[in-house]
Amino acid sequence: MARMTLLKFACVLLVSMVLVAPRAEATLSCGTVTKNIAQCVTYLKGTVTSPSTACCTGVTTLKNLATTLEDKKTACGCLKTAASSMTGLDTKRAAELPGECNVSISYAISPNTDCSKVS
Repeated sequence: MARMTLLKFACVLLVSMVLVAPRAEATLSCGTVTKNIAQCVTYLKGTVTSPSTACCTGVTTLKNLATTLEDKKTACGCLKTAASSMTGLDTKRAAELPGECNVSISYAISPNTDCSKVS
């Protein structure tokens, strides 16, 4: 009888732990992504020849904020959407932006990026 009670308690405890376990969720929003790359628009449209310090600071901040896989995928999706909707975007500059700012990310900033493959 005591073994059965202990087994039931263990099952209830296990189910409780599964239900309360933290889930992987992105904490990064597209608003945050947009805010951090807003200073890069003139470079991305070819108005200036190199990204500004403020632009590169935003790119670096964005990289530092995207710490989890979900955050990286969210950032990728937001950047992809922004790239798709930006009139006059120089896609070559968009793809080169992280490197121009000495920042390494695992995907290209492009309207064609498959963000599900971000690692």
